[in-house]
Amino acid sequence: MINTIPPAFIFIIGAILLPLLRERRLRRIFQLLIPVIAFIDLLYMPEGTYWIYNFLGYDLILGRVDKLSMCFGYVFVIMAFLGTVYALHVRDTGQHVAAFLYMGSTLGVTFAGDLFTLFAFWEIMAISSVFLIWHQRTVAALDSGFRYIMVHIFGGCALLAGIIIYVTNTGSIDFGLIEYGGLASKLILLGFIINAAVPPFHAWLADAYPEATVTGAVFLSAFTTKSAVYVLARSFPGVELLMWLGAIMAVYGVVYAIMENDIRRLLAYHIISQVGYMVCGVGIGTEMGLNGSAAHAFCHILYKALLFMGTGAVIHVTGRRKLTELQGRNLYEMMPICLSLYLIAGFSISGVPLFNGFISKTMVVAAAGEIHRVPIHLLLHLASIGTFFSTTLKLPYVTWFGRPHEGEKIEEIEAKEPPLNMLIAMGLTAFLCIFIGCYPRVLYDILPYSVHYHPYAPYHVAATMQLLLFTAAAFWLYIDQLGGHATISLDTDWFYRKPGKLLLWFCSHPLQNLRFGLQHLLSRTVATLASLSKNPILLPEIAIRYIHLRIISRLYHIFGLSEDKLEELKELESRYDAIRKITYDKDVYRRPIGFGVLLAVVLLFLYGLIYFFTLR
Repeated sequence: MINTIPPAFIFIIGAILLPLLRERRLRRIFQLLIPVIAFIDLLYMPEGTYWIYNFLGYDLILGRVDKLSMCFGYVFVIMAFLGTVYALHVRDTGQHVAAFLYMGSTLGVTFAGDLFTLFAFWEIMAISSVFLIWHQRTVAALDSGFRYIMVHIFGGCALLAGIIIYVTNTGSIDFGLIEYGGLASKLILLGFIINAAVPPFHAWLADAYPEATVTGAVFLSAFTTKSAVYVLARSFPGVELLMWLGAIMAVYGVVYAIMENDIRRLLAYHIISQVGYMVCGVGIGTEMGLNGSAAHAFCHILYKALLFMGTGAVIHVTGRRKLTELQGRNLYEMMPICLSLYLIAGFSISGVPLFNGFISKTMVVAAAGEIHRVPIHLLLHLASIGTFFSTTLKLPYVTWFGRPHEGEKIEEIEAKEPPLNMLIAMGLTAFLCIFIGCYPRVLYDILPYSVHYHPYAPYHVAATMQLLLFTAAAFWLYIDQLGGHATISLDTDWFYRKPGKLLLWFCSHPLQNLRFGLQHLLSRTVATLASLSKNPILLPEIAIRYIHLRIISRLYHIFGLSEDKLEELKELESRYDAIRKITYDKDVYRRPIGFGVLLAVVLLFLYGLIYFFTLR
């Protein structure tokens, strides 16, 4: 199988064939078979370099297989299957096609062995993913999707510029370790960290993901940022800037998440926070740091998808997505299974022992402790407190339980458990979160380096439980003040939203008026030239009459325009218009052939004289 087709093309071919299947049951079976076939393909892929094609003197490599790419490849395909199960009830084939292209391009990035192949799949990933936002078909989704694609186009341009400079300087297109320092490496890093949603280039994520379709948000939460973590681990391990950016990112996302009222926007900010752990681990650059980043990316894809599945189920059933719209409606009585599965994801993201987040997050924190970076260590712990507080305590409490504001009139909501396929997908994902948390060796064995870390050492368990219990105690003390509040949090997207509106105004008013003015001027010029071309022989006479007319007109306006002069001016204008309208008549304007011959002889004689004197 290794010599037949790269894993990326299994999904891409599936996306092409999917619209051709009209029978719904057959289409569902086909959708589930594609990730299964891709997973089997991965199992039979030995380490090495495959699918090499020479193009313009460069080797394009579609299959670079090692432990790092396989770790991400496994979880991407697993998530593709779980997300497909969750989306089986969706009748819109366009969403499934976009999702398959998105999954396939992510695998293309994961196994790319050269920079050109990486860039091609990188752009397909951006273009296909935006349709998961636009398929929501609301004004907010269209606007946020447009901003999303513009940011990613900017990141893609930075990446392409860096690749071109890098290839020009080195002569190599191999995708591997890139020495950080020059312009090329900085542009490539900029392209990568934009997709990783590193502040201040992060606002596209919190802006776009909440506006996506219910199922589209699940796929979005899994692929773009984690593929960016993969390329950072591949090309920039040990860059200290990433360590600090990641730690700040972890706290930044948590602070904004605590302030949020929209449940999916809250979770979107937690993607930023959790990816901060991974970016920090890459920046630490040690074997434990890189293992922690890969492990946390693997676990994060699962529990973050489960979080979005749970909130998506609430939105699917109730049509509401704000905490202020959900609190006090007693959803726990109508959706207990959904609540239970969501809490498993909440315990996982918070790093509770026996859940998968614990066995990966603590590895990154321990890696920071190993190199004695106390500020980094403290920032990561602080982010853990905020994560537990907002995702595992505040969001489920206010959404499923909650208390209405005093004097608020409660509107009854008719709710029930979501469709069976959504519950099955959530159940499978929850099982993996618990299974990996209880048996971490399953994950540790596929990490890039040998793992000598023991997450269930008494110190790690005790330290984690202390943080969680004190956070839970603080939540209980302030529980009455934790209801949702209808507020808007300003973020860095303000800096391109406002100038963007100013640019649109400039394009639609001053620039539009300038365009109309130039168009009118050019149209008159073209019309005049077309009129003059009717009789080129009279062109000198027309020009003289035009200049005479303008001079007389200007003088009359300066020194006064009497009745006689007005009549004279009108007569001049009529003569000018009349001569302009005269068309060429060969019987009137044709010259004898000898005239042309004579003119040619004179010109040749003059040219000869000039040439002769030039030689002298």
